[in-house]
Amino acid sequence: MTSPDTTCNTLMAMPRQSSQMIGFMLLVMVLSCFSFSGVFAQEYDDQYARDRAEIEDLQARYLFAFDWQDGEAYASTFTEDGILDFAGGVIKGRAAIQEEIETFGIMLDKRNAALLPERPARLRHYISNVIIKVEGDTAKSRSYWWEFNNDQRDRTPYVGAYGHYEDDLKKVNGQWLFSKRKIYNERRAEMASGDESPGW
Repeated sequence: MTSPDTTCNTLMAMPRQSSQMIGFMLLVMVLSCFSFSGVFAQEYDDQYARDRAEIEDLQARYLFAFDWQDGEAYASTFTEDGILDFAGGVIKGRAAIQEEIETFGIMLDKRNAALLPERPARLRHYISNVIIKVEGDTAKSRSYWWEFNNDQRDRTPYVGAYGHYEDDLKKVNGQWLFSKRKIYNERRAEMASGDESPGW
């Protein structure tokens, strides 16, 4: 085994040019590590930005489908075995979710028929304060929602309800979908949020 002293003496005896070459190679290796880590961080940031944009698009399409009572479009924002936990209970699977929204649409049509000859009342839902944590092909999201209604005779809008969403998401065949959406509604005691913030 070579002693430390022997190794040290050998290095000192090397030509200056060789020492400079070794130093240069070490510098290149260090710079390469920094460059690689920078590229990796950039790729991670770019992927998160793409995932976040797709998830926010999903959340918006969900609300458009809900406000126009498009059961098929609404259900398509969930995985095949997706879960909707809301005021009507816990519903599992796209078919059951679609049926629930279509039933809700029928109820709204009856309400509007009773309001004739006034123009139909409209519900519009909004989302904000969206936080998203992505881990590979799964993600979690928390966000606020609120609802405008105008079912008064003069169609003056008012905030009918508000709360927050707690979402689990999954990327299926390259598309982000809700695997579970739990809806909290501060208008209902049984659906109100707790004292601890759901954010992170």
